[in-house]
Amino acid sequence: MLAAMPDSAPSPLSVGGASSRAGGDACPGTLRLHRADDGALARVRLPGGVLSADQADALLAAAERFGDGDLHLTSRGNVQLRGLGTECGGALADLLTDAGLLPSAAHERARNIVASPLAGLDGSPSLAAWLTELDHLVCASPATAALSGRFLFALDGGHGDVDALGADVTVIAEGRSDALLRIGAADEVFRIPAAEAPRAALRAAEAFLRAASDSGAWRVKDLPDDVRTELVRAIGSVAGPSEHRTRPRTAKAPGPAGPFGSTAALSVDVPLGRLTAAQWRLLTDTARRHGGELRLTPWRGVVIPFGGGRAEAADALRTLSEAGLITAPDSPWTGVGACIGRPGCAKSLSDVRAEAGAAVGAPGRLPVYWSGCERRCGHPHGEWIDVVAAPDGHRISHVRGERRDARTTVRNDPARLAAAVAEARAL
Repeated sequence: MLAAMPDSAPSPLSVGGASSRAGGDACPGTLRLHRADDGALARVRLPGGVLSADQADALLAAAERFGDGDLHLTSRGNVQLRGLGTECGGALADLLTDAGLLPSAAHERARNIVASPLAGLDGSPSLAAWLTELDHLVCASPATAALSGRFLFALDGGHGDVDALGADVTVIAEGRSDALLRIGAADEVFRIPAAEAPRAALRAAEAFLRAASDSGAWRVKDLPDDVRTELVRAIGSVAGPSEHRTRPRTAKAPGPAGPFGSTAALSVDVPLGRLTAAQWRLLTDTARRHGGELRLTPWRGVVIPFGGGRAEAADALRTLSEAGLITAPDSPWTGVGACIGRPGCAKSLSDVRAEAGAAVGAPGRLPVYWSGCERRCGHPHGEWIDVVAAPDGHRISHVRGERRDARTTVRNDPARLAAAVAEARAL
């Protein structure tokens, strides 16, 4: 087991530092940046995607002071800062620490926790206590400092939304008193008391690290089949009774609109996950007037708990729409995603963001994700249309879980490409 780093003030960041794992864990953080063609990149982990308005101000200050001025949302409800200069050194870490966004230098890349963004707002149980306790437990465990930047916890409010994301450890609320614990993509779940859910999730992660010690696996799905089976069996021996519950095939976003349920909330999506400074300020100011909380979603959107009435919510959505955010399901940008592409990424074969914009039309039944290379960074889960740039054009395929339909290749013809993508999304 790897020893934890001292839980002390963050040290100055480095770019592309070595990892103790074979092959190297290249996931960026805030203490170790990733070098990209548009400058260095920092990834700020936000458990559950939850931010206070003051913390949102701090992130914007970091983006404007050190980076390109924009906030880039990820498929795990985190924020990336791009265009950073390596000279920002410890100043970025100090800023984030002062804002409460970097509670542990040793665990900053291990704090990957997604949560149902509407939990507690639509009549379902609140996940706030789970989020707070799990993040505290992860940061307090010397063992979990060895988790890779890819390992993922998911807290599902009973919606099935983040249960479908394929996390390594998932906890699902079952009413107010019970919870289900899932390991990886296993259909077998274990019933546990809701009050014990965060500690059960921590124990499962620590058990994974013991199971992965020989293979060097970064995630549960990377374990050899027999080791993964034994891991589930070992966790089951100390957890509650087991039952069968198939993981949902499609991870569903809350969708742009509002208000929801008994407590009003606004939900907006962000075109290609990139927020300008003006858009970020507008969202932050809206949140500050209504309780001061923002929730970034794993679908590159933002949910704001909203204390106003329906008329006030409609006015707020209108203002957000005028600012370029997605506030209605019939927006041409609904369901459209893309990696950073050229010129930000040297591995990308094309400017997929520009291509995605040129192909935008009527919203389709299925989401579409454009990737500049076969790595497909940030791609969605469940069922979606996969568009990948290739040396001979673009390859389009229909993905359903682990299954991929036969690919169609469209050579360099923007009109034909747009038509082919629209046809695929309408399936």
